[in-house]
Amino acid sequence: MSVRVLIADDQDLVRTGLRMILDAQPDIEVVAEAADGAEAVALARSIRPDVCLIDIRMPVMDGLEATRELAGPGVADPIPVVIITTFDLDEYVYGALRAGARGFLLKNAGATLLGEAVHAAARGDALIDPNVTLRLIEAFAGAAPEPPARPASPLTDREEDVLAALARGLGNTEIGSELHISLSTVKTHIASIMTKIGARNRVELAIWAHERDRGGR
Repeated sequence: MSVRVLIADDQDLVRTGLRMILDAQPDIEVVAEAADGAEAVALARSIRPDVCLIDIRMPVMDGLEATRELAGPGVADPIPVVIITTFDLDEYVYGALRAGARGFLLKNAGATLLGEAVHAAARGDALIDPNVTLRLIEAFAGAAPEPPARPASPLTDREEDVLAALARGLGNTEIGSELHISLSTVKTHIASIMTKIGARNRVELAIWAHERDRGGR
């Protein structure tokens, strides 16, 4: 089955380009377009796409607010969101992920990475443009005024292995290959780690790991 995608961007040419790239892939189908965040939220709630591809800077409602409406904390039935933007700003990336986005890409990412991000979001994973991932972690690690919180219960040895791989920017499939464990096992470990430390996404996990390692375990 094809992954059904909604595109939200206030520029007609950008929406047309993204539609052409995605529709050219055999297992992705663009089912709707929106020119602002409010229209994107209304359309998404109406047609329930598998993934929403949303720009940050849009009129009426920006992409971050639209993401919070569709996928943020407290949303009963969230719709996966991938942010795609021309603005390579760390605060945008972090804000998008805290708002509930499952991915963050620059508009020059290319067809392959765009397709990978859509599929990752549809299956519950997160993909962040490799050009910003590690820099983002470095930018925010050390910025917190307090040391990282202790986990509710100690991480197991395998959870430590998974966390270390995740902090290096590896995706779930890469982690599974490196540690010789199944994809479902990787997801189980990540969910357990998130619960133990109170993180809401992969970047928060990576930042927590970097902060803890800087200060010593």
